[in-house]
Amino acid sequence: MGDNDGIRVVTRDDGEYPARLQPISDPPRELFVRGTLLPQDEIAVAIVGARRSSEYGKAVARRLAADLAACGVTIVSGMARGIDGAAHQGALDAGGRTIAVLGCGPDIVYPRVHAPLMDRIVRSGAVVSEFSPGTPPRPEQFPQRNRIISGLAKGVVVVEGRIGSGSLITADFALEQGREVFAVPGNIFEETSWAPHQLVSQGARLVASASDILDELEIPHGPAQPGAAVSLDDGERAVWALLSLTPQHVDRIAALCGLPVALTIRLLLSLEAKGLVGALAGQRYVRKV
Repeated sequence: MGDNDGIRVVTRDDGEYPARLQPISDPPRELFVRGTLLPQDEIAVAIVGARRSSEYGKAVARRLAADLAACGVTIVSGMARGIDGAAHQGALDAGGRTIAVLGCGPDIVYPRVHAPLMDRIVRSGAVVSEFSPGTPPRPEQFPQRNRIISGLAKGVVVVEGRIGSGSLITADFALEQGREVFAVPGNIFEETSWAPHQLVSQGARLVASASDILDELEIPHGPAQPGAAVSLDDGERAVWALLSLTPQHVDRIAALCGLPVALTIRLLLSLEAKGLVGALAGQRYVRKV
């Protein structure tokens, strides 16, 4: 392993130990770290949610993470499938920092499909764990690690989750630690909406955009400009402006744009290559940021 992939131990006596973790109850005595922990990571927001998430939920997580990262906020999550992975990807695609807190050793890629994502996180943030290298993932370790996810952040955003899910465990830790809790509304007919809706009924701040989070946490920011840093030609801009977090078929997009289907497909592929559009099954597309 190269220098960036090396695992080192950070104890509570080290200056690199995250300041936000020091005062929580039961702080980890030591962290096994890959990547870098920086002072700027104190301005962090955790985004967590369901592993079996909807395309809507993943699109929301990517969008929130990208917009927050563009304002200098570090995104914290657990590198699980679904919402966690989407949040890390959104931050990285926006050129921001992100921290993954694992429920296993820092050298264990879990799930395996996230090996490329883990490499990106190490290069643009950190992978941390209180479990020593070689520790396999065990069910009881994931609720335990959730206190670190919330502890590293100023606030926790729940994007989809079922009743009794790990997302609610993280939210409970956040409340105990004096962190702000946010929830993204969803489809009332979906079980994955029950956790965030329960949190809203209990007083969590409802989130419709990154500005809601930034305002509540008093983090300075300008007007959100998703995709502003990416150069688009007139055709790409026209197509991108018509997309949303709701999947649309290419025929409908072409009709709304007044463009031939073949040209619309080429423009969508270009936008996908630039990280602005997600392609779904059945020639459907969604806006990613």
